Amino acid sequence: MAITRFDPFRELNLLQDRMNRLFQDSWGPGLSRGNEEGMPSASFVPPVDIYEDEGNIVVKAEVPGIDPKDIDVRVENNTLTIRGERKLEKEEKEENFHRVERRYGSFYRAFTLPNTVEGDQCQANYDNGVLEVRLAKRAEAKPKQIKVNVGSAKQIDAKSQPGKAA
Repeated sequence: MAITRFDPFRELNLLQDRMNRLFQDSWGPGLSRGNEEGMPSASFVPPVDIYEDEGNIVVKAEVPGIDPKDIDVRVENNTLTIRGERKLEKEEKEENFHRVERRYGSFYRAFTLPNTVEGDQCQANYDNGVLEVRLAKRAEAKPKQIKVNVGSAKQIDAKSQPGKAA
């Protein structure tokens, strides 16, 4: 069990994120009123999960259908940036699409990292459409177990000062 910092706005932030996804799924991320065709722009925002374990902060992003060479992951000035592009598949024969719901184009995500992250010790892996970025924590940020001594404070004091009687 881990102790986490209380955030009074956590639930509000989760609600805002869900509302943003609802609108984004309904109208697309780049739909503008000035676009006479009503088509969304060529960009999307891949969903991410961010969690922490004893030695790392882990970011997992869903980016299916993207060639790993089209993904750029960088850590600069305590900021993790993930950008890439899902290219529209072109076929030789002409297709008459009735519906295009998959999103294509470029994406960009940026996350501010805590000072406890080692910027030069990061790994990125891509498997089954999921990009996993592992950011190593500094040694001083890793949890330390503290040994608990058994006995009263007077007994400990007497043992540490050999000339005194308890």
